Amino acid sequence: MNETALQHKALLVLLVLVTLAFIWILLPYYGAVFWAVILGIVFAPLQRRLLLRLGWRRNLAAGMTLLICLLIAILPVIVISTLLVQEGATLYKRIESGQLDIAGYIEHFKDLLPAFAQNGLERMGMGDLEGLRDNIAKGAMQGSQFFAGQAFSFGQGTFEFVVSFGIMLYLLFFFLRDGAELVRKIRAAVPLAEQQKRRLQLKFNRVVRATVKGNLLVAVTQGALGGIIFWFLDIPSVLVWAVAMAFLSLLPAVGAGIVWGPVAAYFLLNGMIWQGAVLTAFGVLVIGMVDNVLRPILVGKDTRMPDYLILISTLGGLAVFGLNGFVIGPLIAALFMSSWGIFVAGKPQVQLP
Repeated sequence: MNETALQHKALLVLLVLVTLAFIWILLPYYGAVFWAVILGIVFAPLQRRLLLRLGWRRNLAAGMTLLICLLIAILPVIVISTLLVQEGATLYKRIESGQLDIAGYIEHFKDLLPAFAQNGLERMGMGDLEGLRDNIAKGAMQGSQFFAGQAFSFGQGTFEFVVSFGIMLYLLFFFLRDGAELVRKIRAAVPLAEQQKRRLQLKFNRVVRATVKGNLLVAVTQGALGGIIFWFLDIPSVLVWAVAMAFLSLLPAVGAGIVWGPVAAYFLLNGMIWQGAVLTAFGVLVIGMVDNVLRPILVGKDTRMPDYLILISTLGGLAVFGLNGFVIGPLIAALFMSSWGIFVAGKPQVQLP
């Protein structure tokens, strides 16, 4: 082995070690770094437009873009999260005091079912709903207790939150200002053909913008519409249900219907016909149609992945990375598909005799 090859291998080992060390020291604030990168990608087009209008004054353009991002994307999330924690704490107190009897609602729902439905449940071994009732009541208690705990312990994590939030804003400013240069340096370091690097970069950017701008806006819209109809029908804890519908609408095979559907069924079986009919019609014709109307406009057909892949990658991402996983999961899945597409396209085709 000549000296040049040995030096090259030593350099590669050094690069791997320092890269792993750098990732290790960033792990405590990986969420702040991650969202700075994601928001930088999402707001990059706005940054470029402002840069042109402001005569290529990069600091001013980046500062204005950061302010717009703060007003329309970050502050609303903080406000809604605070209100959600407070309402969750109130819900916990209602369940704990017995004012809200989840177990009683489940039992009453079973009694309202027609005879043939109850017989069908008996034949399927689901006639005894005691276990299901207890599990649902326990889950509701644990979920609301979590929000109550968050409300009481919020002050303990305030310093950590402020530090992470400050790091994210600080990094976001520089990603907006110097993002194009950083991307050029990263592309130059990746040992792939220029066409392959361009394809991966375009896929990465499209999936990030589709997930955040498209899927998230669709989720917010469906959650807001669900909250409005729940408020109109005087259903308690509107914000909790609205956030639940927004969250579930990220999953294409589940959707917000898993929240409003049982409520509509309860209304209908309980003789509250107009409430059940209004909620069903609104859920199908308004909430359900949002996905079919808005998603193609905001996401675009060229960035769509199969629904089953979005579902499993989103669930897997949430399980591994927590709340950040709703972006990380589909992003990894998209890069997986794109990387294998590049590999298959680069292989020589075998001609069959």
